[in-house]
Amino acid sequence: MVLSKSASINKREMEIEVEKLNQLLFRAETIEKLCTINEVIDINNYKIVTRYNKIEKVLSAKKLKPFQFIFNKN
Repeated sequence: MVLSKSASINKREMEIEVEKLNQLLFRAETIEKLCTINEVIDINNYKIVTRYNKIEKVLSAKKLKPFQFIFNKN
Protein backbone atom coordinates (compact mmCIF):
# COMPACT_ATOMS: atom_id res chain seq x y z
CA MET A 1 0.00 0.00 0.00
CA VAL A 2 2.97 2.31 0.39
CA LEU A 3 4.27 3.74 -2.87
CA SER A 4 7.44 5.71 -3.36
CA LYS A 5 8.60 7.82 -6.27
CA SER A 6 12.19 6.72 -5.74
CA ALA A 7 13.49 3.21 -6.25
CA SER A 8 15.04 3.10 -2.80
CA ILE A 9 13.41 4.40 0.35
CA ASN A 10 15.13 4.69 3.68
CA LYS A 11 13.71 3.42 6.94
CA ARG A 12 12.65 6.86 8.25
CA GLU A 13 10.75 7.71 5.05
CA MET A 14 8.98 4.36 5.24
CA GLU A 15 7.97 5.02 8.87
CA ILE A 16 6.55 8.43 7.90
CA GLU A 17 4.55 6.92 5.03
CA VAL A 18 3.19 4.12 7.24
CA GLU A 19 2.18 6.64 9.92
CA LYS A 20 0.32 8.76 7.34
CA LEU A 21 -1.42 5.63 6.09
CA ASN A 22 -2.42 4.67 9.66
CA GLN A 23 -3.90 8.12 10.25
CA LEU A 24 -5.87 7.92 7.01
CA LEU A 25 -7.23 4.44 7.72
CA PHE A 26 -8.07 5.30 11.34
CA ARG A 27 -10.53 7.93 10.12
CA ALA A 28 -11.84 5.78 7.25
CA GLU A 29 -12.35 2.47 9.06
CA THR A 30 -15.10 3.13 11.59
CA ILE A 31 -18.00 0.91 12.62
CA GLU A 32 -20.45 3.50 11.24
CA LYS A 33 -18.91 3.33 7.79
CA LEU A 34 -18.61 -0.44 7.95
CA CYS A 35 -22.33 -0.74 8.75
CA THR A 36 -23.19 1.73 5.99
CA ILE A 37 -21.38 -0.15 3.23
CA ASN A 38 -22.45 -3.66 4.27
CA GLU A 39 -25.68 -5.52 4.77
CA VAL A 40 -26.47 -8.89 6.29
CA ILE A 41 -28.25 -11.56 4.30
CA ASP A 42 -30.07 -13.89 6.67
CA ILE A 43 -31.24 -17.00 4.83
CA ASN A 44 -32.75 -18.44 8.03
CA ASN A 45 -35.35 -15.67 8.22
CA TYR A 46 -35.37 -14.82 4.50
CA LYS A 47 -34.36 -11.22 5.26
CA ILE A 48 -31.80 -8.67 4.18
CA VAL A 49 -30.78 -6.60 7.17
CA THR A 50 -29.89 -2.99 6.35
CA ARG A 51 -30.48 -1.22 9.69
CA TYR A 52 -27.35 0.12 11.34
CA ASN A 53 -27.98 -1.21 14.86
CA LYS A 54 -28.80 -4.73 13.66
CA ILE A 55 -25.76 -4.87 11.37
CA GLU A 56 -23.56 -3.67 14.23
CA LYS A 57 -24.97 -6.41 16.45
CA VAL A 58 -24.20 -9.09 13.86
CA LEU A 59 -20.70 -7.73 13.20
CA SER A 60 -19.86 -7.59 16.90
CA ALA A 61 -20.87 -11.22 17.47
CA LYS A 62 -17.96 -13.61 17.85
CA LYS A 63 -19.44 -16.03 15.33
CA LEU A 64 -22.09 -15.70 12.63
CA LYS A 65 -25.10 -17.95 12.75
CA PRO A 66 -25.32 -20.56 10.00
CA PHE A 67 -26.56 -19.12 6.69
CA GLN A 68 -25.97 -15.52 7.73
CA PHE A 69 -23.74 -13.62 5.33
CA ILE A 70 -22.13 -10.19 5.43
CA PHE A 71 -22.48 -8.69 1.97
CA ASN A 72 -20.71 -5.60 0.67
CA LYS A 73 -23.09 -3.27 -1.20
CA ASN A 74 -20.38 -2.21 -3.60
